[in-house]
Amino acid sequence: MIRIALAVIAIYSFTSPTFAFAQKAPGFNLPGQNRTIQLSQYKGKVVYLDFWASWCDPCKRSFPWMNELQTIYGDDGFKIIAVNLDESRKDANEFLKKMPAKFDIAFDKSGKTAEMYNLKAMPSSFLIDRNGNLVHKSLGYRAEEKKILEKKIKQLVDKRVIAHR
Repeated sequence: MIRIALAVIAIYSFTSPTFAFAQKAPGFNLPGQNRTIQLSQYKGKVVYLDFWASWCDPCKRSFPWMNELQTIYGDDGFKIIAVNLDESRKDANEFLKKMPAKFDIAFDKSGKTAEMYNLKAMPSSFLIDRNGNLVHKSLGYRAEEKKILEKKIKQLVDKRVIAHR
């Protein structure tokens, strides 16, 4: 039932504007593929936090794009954390065999982290600045919104470069 509801919401998804004011991103501590993933480990980095599941078709389309982003901006202090919400880690691992990730994967089968972020659609993503503030959220994944997100990511990554000159 949850899958159907999230799929319907994803169909009518949108990208929301930048948050009206800085709001701290909720911290989390989740099992990862090779280590525990804690948001606090990424302090000082620009983070693209993505929530996904193996059954989500838009999620399948977003993985190659996220791999590309990580390759382009990774050396500039940009990290992607993709949080899987499957009840079975086996399902997530099967997905990852077909769609290998060049970024960090965390597992939240309880859905508690998704609740902290008030998840409304699949996939959902959040941009977090170097100070740990939520600065943008996207509900769903649509190819035409990639340029908007890439521009925001570039702006956040470039802020550090400009500040240290």
